Amino acid sequence: MDIYFPSGFPMCRGITGLSNNCLERAKRLKACVGGFLQRQDLSSLCKYRKPRLTLEECLMWKQSFEKLLSSKHGLYAFRAFLVSEFSEENIAFYLACEDFKSTKSPAKMPSKAKRIYEEFIGSEAPREVNIDYETRDITQANLKSPTASCFDMAQYRIYILMEKDCYPRFLRSAAYRSLVNQLTVKSAKAKSKKAIAARPPIEDEEPK
Repeated sequence: MDIYFPSGFPMCRGITGLSNNCLERAKRLKACVGGFLQRQDLSSLCKYRKPRLTLEECLMWKQSFEKLLSSKHGLYAFRAFLVSEFSEENIAFYLACEDFKSTKSPAKMPSKAKRIYEEFIGSEAPREVNIDYETRDITQANLKSPTASCFDMAQYRIYILMEKDCYPRFLRSAAYRSLVNQLTVKSAKAKSKKAIAARPPIEDEEPK
């Protein structure tokens, strides 16, 4: 079921988009693993992923949603955040559309388009994204003769949804703020070591 708010803008589907019979279960699950996902996934950006994330790149994510998605580390961090909020289907659909548009073989488009529609848009979609009925109907009609642009309207709706709602909450999240703090400390230590190494050696005074 699609959920709309008074402003007319759909919010990211999280536990509010679940049916009543599994709402409590989802809340308990989120309480158990939500914090773990954010702490572990975002902190790993400082330690394990190469090339290593820098403070400059991390701060650049604040400039625009586009810059966040264009960063390999930024996309990883944003996706981990959405997983913790049970709305990962939004970025998964966006990326599936990007992959679909890069399909070189026209013969493969119908089957790929069908898989994307059935997974994210159809009435029985297991990872249904929150789009309006008009967009859903237009996308379904486009599948009769699929082209690289057949998901463009739906993809744009989800992009705006993430940009206006999920992205600001990501920037306000404890996970992102903690990541910035870790990188700030790391950067300060690196600059301090560099400054010490650049100091000229102290010459011993000659004996009088």
